[in-house]
Amino acid sequence: MFTIATDQLSAVINPLGAELTQLRDAAGNELMTDADPAFWTGHAPILFPIVGALNGGTYRLGDQEYALPQHGLARKLLFELIAQDATSVTLRLTDSEATRQVYPFAFALDVTHAIAGATLTTTVAATNRGQGDMPASIGFHPAFAWPLPYGQARADHRIVFERDEPARLSRIMAGGLIGPADRDAPIDGRTLALNDNLFAVDALVWESIESQSVRYGAAKGPQLRIDFPDTPMLGIWSRPGAAFVCVEPWHGIADPQGFAGEIWGKPGLMRLAPGETRAVAMAVTLEQDSSPRT
Repeated sequence: MFTIATDQLSAVINPLGAELTQLRDAAGNELMTDADPAFWTGHAPILFPIVGALNGGTYRLGDQEYALPQHGLARKLLFELIAQDATSVTLRLTDSEATRQVYPFAFALDVTHAIAGATLTTTVAATNRGQGDMPASIGFHPAFAWPLPYGQARADHRIVFERDEPARLSRIMAGGLIGPADRDAPIDGRTLALNDNLFAVDALVWESIESQSVRYGAAKGPQLRIDFPDTPMLGIWSRPGAAFVCVEPWHGIADPQGFAGEIWGKPGLMRLAPGETRAVAMAVTLEQDSSPRT
């Protein structure tokens, strides 16, 4: 485990998956999930080279078919340490004989966690080290404590979007595939009031998101601001009764129901030329201001 910190925030990073496993304020209050195995044992996995599920668990590349689990392979593999100081750590995953069996590309995936003041920024950079184009998606899956540890009731927590969100929600179909965008988002103005009923079926999924930032927490007391300037899609997920809520910025999404094309046709996919690097970042800021927010 790697620990980084400032006088306002500390984080613990697991080299398995380069995953953020603890995020604490200056008083030691935990801002992340309790990882109760009755609900979900993840913390904040990095999703690569796909986000979500594949139709039938496989994708097609030319005349070949390959299998990948939901959210890809990076979250289950050990990263190597590249650099570390008191406030940042960079970990790297590279292709291997095992990865090339399911994802036949030469790649490097660098994950940097860095704290400045009360902000933790996670930057994921994928590099194509091969001779041909490389398909890739990158996603974040952080699970924040619900309720946050500041004395406000779980029922008082909400997510406030930076902008109006007119897009309808996409349905999650059998096998985790994406169905039609035919559900009205349960947003009042820009506020999504959190309750277990929202997640009785699965995640709330926006295939197109206007906001690049949301605030999470109760109306009074410290809140988390989550910035995601590089990702055009968003999922919000929990399980009824769980002590977490996930705010998931994605550059990529699960296969649409019935999708049978090559991987190049996957929604949100990035196509990296040989030698190209694409970076996607997410920042989490603890805002101590206790004044009510709209």
